[in-house]
Amino acid sequence: MPYKKILTIQDVSCVGQCSLTVALPILSASGTETCILPSAVLSTHTGGFKGYTFRDLTEDIPGIADHWEREGIKFDAVYSGYLGSARQIEYVKDITRRLSGENAVSIVDPAMADNGKLYVGFDEDFVQAMKSLVFSADIILPNITEACMLTGTEYRESYDKAYIDGLLDSLESAGASTVILTGVSYRPETTGVLVDENGKRSYYEHKKISKGCHGTGDVYASAFAGALLGGRTLVEAARIAADFTVLCIEKTQGDPAHWYGVKFEQALPDYIRMLGL
Repeated sequence: MPYKKILTIQDVSCVGQCSLTVALPILSASGTETCILPSAVLSTHTGGFKGYTFRDLTEDIPGIADHWEREGIKFDAVYSGYLGSARQIEYVKDITRRLSGENAVSIVDPAMADNGKLYVGFDEDFVQAMKSLVFSADIILPNITEACMLTGTEYRESYDKAYIDGLLDSLESAGASTVILTGVSYRPETTGVLVDENGKRSYYEHKKISKGCHGTGDVYASAFAGALLGGRTLVEAARIAADFTVLCIEKTQGDPAHWYGVKFEQALPDYIRMLGL
């Protein structure tokens, strides 16, 4: 198995099982050397907690990148998640350009919207800034809401295959090369992921768990990146990440006190087995 080095850039929500607190352990469990660049530090994530603390680390990012460049540090992949501002988006683009090694891959999870709405704190200017990062990346992992916002497509709660194909066509026309579209559900009891690699499309359907959980997008993107860096194909990585995410949710069901995330730690041995490690 190749031993590769990935840089993941996103916030640290100290409690809440999302962003870097899931990306670091999941990527490490995949056998990938995982380096981190925190974009902010929060006491908890913002989904349901009140009075959380927030420290913006935007000003620290250029100095960290400059130090890495002086040290000759290069990465086999750069994977970005939740970013707090348009300035941070520009810094991610700069780091990807300066610090990517030969044949490196850039992976972007737009992490800005769901269920037809932007997350709190984001606006249309942020969406426009995100487009420049998304459409310069090798692989993007939007959900349907994010894909609609990136392409100016009307969001629909109900849709058919023709609608999803049109959405993927719009992403390709805007510059996307490889898309992992998450949360694609053609039947009430199932959902899935659609892999679009330069127009070649493959759909993986799995069971749908009605109650959503915080942080599952981060769990999915991290598990996908780890599987891909470990040598799996796009379709294999998408499938493994989906199966792992479902398992994480299943291990959390039945515990109403654990509303703020998923018990992904308990599923890490299963993820390692899925990867054949």
